Amino acid sequence: MKKARFENILDLVGQTPIVRLQSPEKLKKHQFFAKLEYLNPSGSVKDRLGQALIAGAEKRGELKPGGTIVEATSGNTGLGIAMAAAVKGYKCIFVMPEKVSTEKRAILRAYGAKVVICPNSVDPEDPRGYIQVSLRIAKDTPGSFYANQYHNPDNFKVHEQTTGPEIWQQMEEDIDVLVGGMGTGGTLSGCASFLKQKSKNIKIVCADPVGSILYDLFYHKKIVTPPAPYKVEGVGEDMLPDNVRLNLMDAMVQVNDQEAFGEVRKLVLEQGICVGPSCALALVAAYKYAEKLETPAKILVIFPDSGRAYLSKAFNDQWMQENGFLNQSEIKNSFNREVFVDEEYPQ
Repeated sequence: MKKARFENILDLVGQTPIVRLQSPEKLKKHQFFAKLEYLNPSGSVKDRLGQALIAGAEKRGELKPGGTIVEATSGNTGLGIAMAAAVKGYKCIFVMPEKVSTEKRAILRAYGAKVVICPNSVDPEDPRGYIQVSLRIAKDTPGSFYANQYHNPDNFKVHEQTTGPEIWQQMEEDIDVLVGGMGTGGTLSGCASFLKQKSKNIKIVCADPVGSILYDLFYHKKIVTPPAPYKVEGVGEDMLPDNVRLNLMDAMVQVNDQEAFGEVRKLVLEQGICVGPSCALALVAAYKYAEKLETPAKILVIFPDSGRAYLSKAFNDQWMQENGFLNQSEIKNSFNREVFVDEEYPQ
């Protein structure tokens, strides 16, 4: 019988299920699967990381009882840290770019964290940027620990030691392709490290948003197209984190905002899976990669977080239209739009 009672919420992190997806008609020869990391207790794959960063800091003596954790985050790592910090009695300060959804900001505050918002379109070294601000806050806060998810090796290790083995076991040692996005890089790189030790035939594919530099660094070893703003949160980079292991990747597939935000709505309407735009971005990349495969393949896509964190964006017709992802006719003909009873169903 599956265990159903635990000591605290942190014991529920991990062992997320894998579900088979419906394949598009033109890709019927392939089998697509999704690892539902959004079913972790705070709603994302970053629950694994939150625990790992804190445990590592405690072990090294970098985080003392009553201390403050400072981190630059697009939201999900903050949530993973905040959940673990609430159980363990730490304070949190999270610094994030202003493009992060209002839902993520609100839930971080609900966990008792202080949230600091920074402008989006600034260079990585700009003192107003969220990473530079977080470094400054950590330096100025007594008893603080800077989690440093981009470069902290605990990020890579936790996925090499937990997520990768779960995938291998749940797929019954039968997987041809793993697809995921990379922001800090820990999830996909850590999984890749483990899986490639099990089978050299497994291909690792990174889904990179248009505007990120990772695609250029992988194929050209330098930045060809300067970084540019994009709307998908939590994936892609304008600098190279230590946890992004390009040597473990077999391919990079670029996906634009229009494709990602369109697919995220199709996922919930056609497959009943409500996830965030980065999940849809990875799925679109999986489809694009699969189109070039001659033989049938089992393709697993990592779905990092829940769509509930994006109700004000991806599932908001007005926001989608304002950002060019939805036209007026699509809104008018949408069955799932909200109406007042007297407007459409008068007495």
